[in-house]
Amino acid sequence: MGKIVSNFFISLDGVVESPDKWHFPYFNDEMGAAIQAGMQSAAAFLMGRRLYEEWSAYWSTTEADQDFATFINSADKYVLANTLEKADWTNTTVISGDVAAQVRELKERTDGDIQMSGSATTVRWLLAEGLLDELNLLVHPIVVGQGKRLFEGTATHSLKLTRSETFRTGVLHLTYVPDAS
Repeated sequence: MGKIVSNFFISLDGVVESPDKWHFPYFNDEMGAAIQAGMQSAAAFLMGRRLYEEWSAYWSTTEADQDFATFINSADKYVLANTLEKADWTNTTVISGDVAAQVRELKERTDGDIQMSGSATTVRWLLAEGLLDELNLLVHPIVVGQGKRLFEGTATHSLKLTRSETFRTGVLHLTYVPDAS
């Protein structure tokens, strides 16, 4: 059975929007290794409609010599969207209708991790539905001050820290799972 693993670049004040504007000064080999490990464990990739639209427009036209472009273009991708009728990006399936039931079935038939990057709205929904298995945060030592935050307007969800690592840049790599106790 697969598990859904969500990954975020996040600022100290919880901002996940536009990491391209604040993340790169903190990227190093340690972070690259953490991202690579996630790619290697991925049996599939899950995203919301907005991320799908952004990434399909960019990554499907990016040169294959970039590791992430090779990974994401060849990966099985699933888009949670009731407003997207078809997906043209290679290996992409749209999940609509009874999304929760279909995601449960996807987890049942997947051997390995179903990775996510971004898609804060989708992660909040997955957590509320009891479908999120792991949340990996790369917490950057910067206060961005504005932008969409990972947990805006959500119910209370108890999480349990299962792993932590501090990178030389001051970035914290934190892994949480839903706390069932």
